[in-house]
Amino acid sequence: MPSYIRTEARAWAREKMLGVANVVIPTMTGDFKALNEAAARHDVEKTIEHGFVGTLSCSEVAMTFDEYRRFVEVMVEQAAGRIFVVHHAVFNTLEDNIEAALLAQKAGAELVLLGYPPYFHPKSLDEVYAYTKAFCDAVDMAVMLFPIPTWGFGRFSPIDMPVDLLRRLVDDCPNVVAIKAEGGMPHIMGPIEVHRAFHEEVVISFPMEHEYTPLAQLIDVPFCGTNFSSFYGPVLPRVFDMIRAGRFDEATAEFHRIDAARKAFASVPQAGNGLINRMMWKYEGWLQGYNGGPLRHPTARVYQRDMVALRRGQEAAGLNPTSDEDALFFVGRNPA
Repeated sequence: MPSYIRTEARAWAREKMLGVANVVIPTMTGDFKALNEAAARHDVEKTIEHGFVGTLSCSEVAMTFDEYRRFVEVMVEQAAGRIFVVHHAVFNTLEDNIEAALLAQKAGAELVLLGYPPYFHPKSLDEVYAYTKAFCDAVDMAVMLFPIPTWGFGRFSPIDMPVDLLRRLVDDCPNVVAIKAEGGMPHIMGPIEVHRAFHEEVVISFPMEHEYTPLAQLIDVPFCGTNFSSFYGPVLPRVFDMIRAGRFDEATAEFHRIDAARKAFASVPQAGNGLINRMMWKYEGWLQGYNGGPLRHPTARVYQRDMVALRRGQEAAGLNPTSDEDALFFVGRNPA
């Protein structure tokens, strides 16, 4: 269960959501029949080693409710209070999302990243409000709202979830503690609007590394996540610390230093029609010591041309990717 009560959720967020949060993607056993718990523990330890303050228990993969529940339990057990675990609320229906969130809550997750199902096709922003409030009312965990074009709400607003909708939710849901500001991507007007309107009330996250590092030098951005920054190893948590300490020249130098890796990341197919290539993310993390290993089908794939581009980008950026041959990625560092 969360370490706070609902009325304390925003205070918890102000204290704990100070840093960078990555994503841990579950790994299956070699026969694809069960969760590889050792792999999950490995990835949590690597997350802590790299300086992240939290991590998302990714549910956007082929696994059962029971497997996901155990995945969260293992992550929370391994974290042992050193980082917080974020529940990934992207199941098929509102009812499924509430059920999964209650399982994650009981397992020890302390924050929810709230998404919306592919077959949730609201006719108005009032329906988005109703879905979101029903979810928030049903759980005791802190909730991070997530404006992003993925949900298809751009037909209502150029920033996907406009400020007046977010205003109603912040006012009416005391466990809304944060906003992951990606509305209107690839433009930054949405995140800036959200920050200006709400940064004194809830935590605002700029999760995109290439936006966070420059913007956080101009405005207060206490949280960067959840995101793909395992690809950069420990770099982004270090950059976060530099910025909080006012060492902007050093943070800027790091931004430029890893540009080859950033360009490599942008050169390969990370997502399509709203679905992130989680196998690609696993390979990107594997280059920096994370587990890698099997994901159950259906999954997007990773081809050799993409592996070459990503590895060379990390090498050019001085990120020292693993020397292990790429074939070992498909097995993982903790095969079971």
